[in-house]
Amino acid sequence: MKNKRILYIGNNLSKKTKYQTTMTLLSSLLESEGYSLVKSSSKTNKLIRLIDMCFAVFKNRNKVTYILIDTYSTTNFYFALFTSQLARIYNIKYIPILHGGNLPKRLSSSPKLSKTIFKNSYKNVAPSNYLKVAFNIENFKTEFIPNIISLKDYNYNNRTNIQPKLLWVRSFKHLYNPTLAIEVLLELKKEYPNAVLCMIGPFLDDSHQKTLELIKEYNIESSVELTGVLTKEDWHKKSTEYDIFINTTNFDNTPISVIEAMALGLTVVSTNVGGMPYLIDDKIDGLLVEKENVTAMTNAIIDVVKVEHPTLSKRAREKAETFDWEVIKYKWFKILK
Repeated sequence: MKNKRILYIGNNLSKKTKYQTTMTLLSSLLESEGYSLVKSSSKTNKLIRLIDMCFAVFKNRNKVTYILIDTYSTTNFYFALFTSQLARIYNIKYIPILHGGNLPKRLSSSPKLSKTIFKNSYKNVAPSNYLKVAFNIENFKTEFIPNIISLKDYNYNNRTNIQPKLLWVRSFKHLYNPTLAIEVLLELKKEYPNAVLCMIGPFLDDSHQKTLELIKEYNIESSVELTGVLTKEDWHKKSTEYDIFINTTNFDNTPISVIEAMALGLTVVSTNVGGMPYLIDDKIDGLLVEKENVTAMTNAIIDVVKVEHPTLSKRAREKAETFDWEVIKYKWFKILK
């Protein structure tokens, strides 16, 4: 392993944003196992970041055995396109790591570009069976390696007296539908006036402003806290004040934040979209509801508070343990042999 040198292309902005990315975690864990990694890029401007990524491929063309490429469905899809084709020119094995929950739509909307990337890769790695199935249907051979956590960093809190205290951890983007959390809180307060909500994450589009407007319109400022970005350690500490984790997104893969919530002992109530039914078994280790359905999510939360499903948290922790690096790392060793 110590002779394997890897270039990792992705979002290396953790030091600037305080937000731990998949790239940050996976690269540090691979380094702890003896691999040598070069990471790109930490540039904030997207055009400059793309140039920096391409230069990293050129600069390391004779030094690396593999290139890992974090691959998303929107603008960052083109980062994967350009860097993967440079890798082909220099005859370097590249491995797209599939993250975007909307990647199946990208396969159908950009079939030629998708084929250019995924047909010529050394391996395609999907962190969910949802994406693995979607890619296999298109005849892109794909291996399933789950998202990872380092379980030792997650203290399980056995919550014996569940209260309507809601936690939401995600970027403020329309895609993740943060305003649904406010609508659900308003509805929940009809039965539980003491219900509260904490929302943690960066403000990336005007969904943040729309969320603030709803809070003011409904006059529930005293019941909602928006923290902005918190470090992993800080949001884990904050999570001990809450009992139920809500995931309101309209599209998804298998978000690390949900796996983290399961590991921390929060009961998860999520929209039933994308990769979520591959991650959560409804009524076994979490609850799944129709997207954009305020009533369904509210009723699911009420069921949790009334202890209609008493073993959800325990079962969720058991599932989260299967995402531990000590379990998953051998799948990476097999690919990076």
